[in-house]
Amino acid sequence: MKLGLAFANTGPFAEAKGLAQLAVTAEQTGIESVWTVEHVIWPSSYDSAYPYSPTGKMPGDKTSAIPDPLVWLSFVAAATSKLVLGTGIVILPERNPLVFAKEAATLDRLSGGRLQLGIGVGWLEEEFDALGVPWPRRGARTDEYVQVMRELWASDDASFEGEFVAFSDVSSNPKPTRAAVPFVIGGHSHAAAKRAGRLGDGFFPGRGTPDELREMIDVMNQAAADADRNPSQIEITAAHPGLFGDDPVGAAQELADVGVTRTIAPAFMLLGSEGLEAKATELAERVVAPIAPI
Repeated sequence: MKLGLAFANTGPFAEAKGLAQLAVTAEQTGIESVWTVEHVIWPSSYDSAYPYSPTGKMPGDKTSAIPDPLVWLSFVAAATSKLVLGTGIVILPERNPLVFAKEAATLDRLSGGRLQLGIGVGWLEEEFDALGVPWPRRGARTDEYVQVMRELWASDDASFEGEFVAFSDVSSNPKPTRAAVPFVIGGHSHAAAKRAGRLGDGFFPGRGTPDELREMIDVMNQAAADADRNPSQIEITAAHPGLFGDDPVGAAQELADVGVTRTIAPAFMLLGSEGLEAKATELAERVVAPIAPI
């Protein structure tokens, strides 16, 4: 079981000094990865419901800094040598896939193949409106953008003809260190689980009890089978609050039993009067070490 830090590009870690301290400390204490969040803009008012809070509103306010994920992760890459760089998640349908393919491949190449592209379809309609991106069919747009990026990474003189993107005989370099940057599909819906099964290298449900995770993973596995893919090759990332309670090993076993191989903790758990290094060491001792034998 691997351990990652979520919401890593927020709060005091949004600035250069804080992110460098977080990244170096995480790597030194055995934490495997850091995962960013994304919003390009923050509407002063919005009716869309934030799905991860009973209030339906994002934590923080419009003055909260949310650095661009790839730019923030490039600073992390420069300060570390093995820490995995995860976007958790990027709202893919809001981005130009040709530009984003170049940016992602560049970061992956310069970091020695450490990038994991967590992607989602988005929930904030007002953000799409501000960016001039159509809200309808954003799921289909996401699927197509994944295909576009993989085509650009696969070879030079690439061509594509789709509903949203079309090009002929174009090349994008550098290529990723690996054949392609892995796509980790984020979301807790059946649609997200099916997308992970059809085309994901990983699945990152944003929430869920072990029973709910099992249901989502079953949906993912069936979608993978329907697409003639091997579901065992799709890595599962998920959280469990019990990891930070009295029985972290039991909580880890629950996750492992449903197929999870990476768990996550909020990066703000490392804040406190004890200091970042002490908190990270405590987290590693309670979570990384006990989980390792499972």
